[in-house]
Amino acid sequence: MKVRFAFFLLLVVAVSAVADDSKLAPELQNRTTGSPVNVIVQFNVLPTYRERSEMRRFGGSVRASLQVVQGLNVSLPANRLAALSGESDVVYISPDRNLHGFLTNSAPAVNAPYAWSQNLEGSGISVAVIDSGIGLNPTHTSAQSDFSSWDSTTSRVVYSRSWVNDSAGTQDAYGHGTHVAGILAGNGFNSTGAQYTKTFKGVAPSVQLVNLRVLDGQGAGTDSAVISAIQTAIQLRTRYDIRVINLSLGRPVYESYRFDPLCRAVEAAYRVGIVVVVAAGNEGRGNSAGNDGYATITSPGNDPYVITVGAMKSMGTPTRTDDLIASYSSKGPTVIDHIVKPDLVAPGNKVISALAAPGTALPTQYPQNLVPLSEYISGSSAGTSSDYFTLSGTSMATPVVSGAVVLLLQAQPNLTPDQVKARLMKTAYRTLPSYSSYTDPATGSTYTSQYDIFTVGAGYLDIQAALLSTDQSSGTAKSPAVQYDPNTQSVYFVKDSSAVWGGSASWSASAVWGGSAFVGDQSAVWGGSSPWASSAVWGGSAVWGGNTNAGFSAVWGGSAVWGGSTDTADSTAITVNGEN
Repeated sequence: MKVRFAFFLLLVVAVSAVADDSKLAPELQNRTTGSPVNVIVQFNVLPTYRERSEMRRFGGSVRASLQVVQGLNVSLPANRLAALSGESDVVYISPDRNLHGFLTNSAPAVNAPYAWSQNLEGSGISVAVIDSGIGLNPTHTSAQSDFSSWDSTTSRVVYSRSWVNDSAGTQDAYGHGTHVAGILAGNGFNSTGAQYTKTFKGVAPSVQLVNLRVLDGQGAGTDSAVISAIQTAIQLRTRYDIRVINLSLGRPVYESYRFDPLCRAVEAAYRVGIVVVVAAGNEGRGNSAGNDGYATITSPGNDPYVITVGAMKSMGTPTRTDDLIASYSSKGPTVIDHIVKPDLVAPGNKVISALAAPGTALPTQYPQNLVPLSEYISGSSAGTSSDYFTLSGTSMATPVVSGAVVLLLQAQPNLTPDQVKARLMKTAYRTLPSYSSYTDPATGSTYTSQYDIFTVGAGYLDIQAALLSTDQSSGTAKSPAVQYDPNTQSVYFVKDSSAVWGGSASWSASAVWGGSAFVGDQSAVWGGSSPWASSAVWGGSAVWGGNTNAGFSAVWGGSAVWGGSTDTADSTAITVNGEN
């Protein structure tokens, strides 16, 4: 075996490589300068000494091993990328892109109190929160907090690690990760008692947290850090019973999910039995490509195996009957692969949750989001809370779904990631309007949202319905792809016999967009035994781009709408103040 390997190595070195641009991400093509660039190189084998030596041969240095995607994080001259792409063992080369978190009465709206009444609060399960860290607020003299066990000072943050090179360590210097963790796992300790009029409690208030910090004090991070954190979660899954990964972050899509290293990493977690829940993104208002916010799902939310979450507005009430979609919530289908996303929507607008510390970046930058003491303390008339903060975005909706997954797994531990996803989607609440509009008071712009499959997915998360259901699906719960038929000028589902909902011929014949009639009733949208109907989901002409060629091309064209030629992706929009 060793002799064969040595012979193969000599053979590869002796043969000159021919550049293969199809292995280079769009931003890396046609580079002629010798400036160093940080990239992720994926191989067709698990990288060993041979692949590391290969990187040195091309003038590169290895920064980190990313075994979960069979890759290496490498710094090398940009003008050597084309030559490296010609190596036979190289599958794909992409920049080590930047990414950011997506900033937002959640529990009652999704019927979490029903689970609590059944003594389901997440005990014995851990969730890996890959974010800006989880901060323990230093304003308290004791160690008791919303992240400790209710009857002790024992922290439920059972493991912490950071990939950020600063003085904060694993603490949250930004304020995003703590807020996300509070929505998922806060027990409301600092808002519970006779003097409090409201308790800010997370969906799974007894779950354990694995704190994997990848975002810095400005909320920025890199692909390689997130991939390393996912790799760590996989390695620790048995030790801490990690059943869920929460990713309230992302960046634009640049290539098919089949090559995107972030997507390959989340699929690795899925394959070992971890449910991965990802934010859809906050670009639903975007119309720069004439697409009315469609095709704006971010990576890794574009992966068909994860649960991708959009944001709803709770409208300041605990009931869900008046809830509306947040106009900033990103919509599908995904760029390049045309996957139906998001999968679910959940409350994410103006959510009050744990504050890392008053001096962290977000509360310093947005002091208007500090929660008035009068909001939840009887008799208070002045001052702001040192415990709670308000944020908005799909980042905030994502941990609501992660918490729901925890409660479902506590009740039925043997469910697979596919069964969890299928159950949550099948039991989603679907009594939603056809349209809603929001006018931004700052700009005067009005945004109209349609409650179609690319905006709300299978519907609004309903934890009670999911727990009461006994259905156990077989097959994968891959989010389906759609395709455009120029003959009928309609968009259809692509049949996939391996998927839970792909077994019938109606998938290939089911129109998503198109037809001669406008279909507005919910039975047409959600009819049949699967989350999607066998008839047209929406009739009439396509909404994206107002029938302009620009809008059509943005969604159905062959290239990503994001474009650009920089080494790293543009930062994604951050929603802080939310919508009324």
